[in-house]
Amino acid sequence: MALTATIRKAELQISDMDRGYYATHALTLAQHPSETDERLMVRLLAFALNADDRLEFGRGLSVDDEPDLWRRDYTGDIELWIELGQPDESRLRKAAGRSRAVQLITYGGRATDIWWERNASAANKLSVLEVMDLPAEFVAEWGAQVERTMRWDVLIQDGEVQLLSDKAQLAVTPVWRKRKPQA
Repeated sequence: MALTATIRKAELQISDMDRGYYATHALTLAQHPSETDERLMVRLLAFALNADDRLEFGRGLSVDDEPDLWRRDYTGDIELWIELGQPDESRLRKAAGRSRAVQLITYGGRATDIWWERNASAANKLSVLEVMDLPAEFVAEWGAQVERTMRWDVLIQDGEVQLLSDKAQLAVTPVWRKRKPQA
């Protein structure tokens, strides 16, 4: 018997002062049976950091040719491809060839450091790739907040992210391992 996804509902009220973006998003997330709570919540945070009316969750773990999140323009071309974790370099190259921008969000602590040491040279050759790292301690605490129905206020200012609910308050400043030059 096949295991089915667990459906999670999240309402994010986003105030992103860095981008001048203010909106509330009612989201439905399907948590694949093999997806950890930490990874699910990193997907939710990735949405908040890149929130846009056209940003969508991909089928991620269950489909090889889709990202965890993506934003497509009105013609269907991929503007932003968002990956999580420690993908193969070939997957990042493929993403870079299919989209205008690629964002990788890593979150594995020391394992991510080792992954970056092995892949930094290849990653730095991909001009459209940005790599953000979330501290493992934050991800563990953030993952512990998962519920079937969640409501979070997300405040982003000067690179710091504050996450507020009626049960918890968390803050994180993601570390950029690689950023595209700002125009």
